[in-house]
Amino acid sequence: MIRVLLVDDQHLIRAGLRMLCDAQPDLEVVGEADNGREAVALAARLRPDVVVMDLRMPGVDGITATSRILADRPATRIMVLTTFGDDDHLYPALTAGACGFLLKDAPPADLLDGVRRAAAGDSPFSPEVLRRLVRRAVDARAGAPRHAADLTGRERDVLDLVAEGLSNTEIADRLHIGVTTVKTHITSLMTKTGSPNRVRLALWARGG
Repeated sequence: MIRVLLVDDQHLIRAGLRMLCDAQPDLEVVGEADNGREAVALAARLRPDVVVMDLRMPGVDGITATSRILADRPATRIMVLTTFGDDDHLYPALTAGACGFLLKDAPPADLLDGVRRAAAGDSPFSPEVLRRLVRRAVDARAGAPRHAADLTGRERDVLDLVAEGLSNTEIADRLHIGVTTVKTHITSLMTKTGSPNRVRLALWARGG
């Protein structure tokens, strides 16, 4: 069972999210907060697996709340769900430690998949947000040397699928290998590329 904390200052949004999650046999909404300060307190008390975090809220905003929650419980997975997909919201959220970034116009199935992927250690992103991250990385890395000669053939296969946004399970199915093997390859790839997390690894893969 994946324990979920919903954080949004709009009651209707929280109610809709709760209804979606409550209809799933593997998701349990353990709490709701309408501001960042309450979110920090509830995260400490309820210990959710995944926090679905809005960004613009009165008082303590979602970015500040994300930093505070992760400072106390680094293993918590925080997935941003917001109306604002511009760089001024995206990059501060990622810097604060958010593992994913979905827009509120995403289909309900994408939201539920995002919660599950976040809980599994993956990084869910809305397609348009991921495309912008990739473009930004390509621009930043234009002309920069890449040191990928020491990657094995299988590591390159895994890296390509990580860049496509596939989950560990999806990569395992695509390559006909075990999920544990996929995790081992990703750990090796992070070490070899100097990527601190899966998001940076995907950006590295698409950056040149």
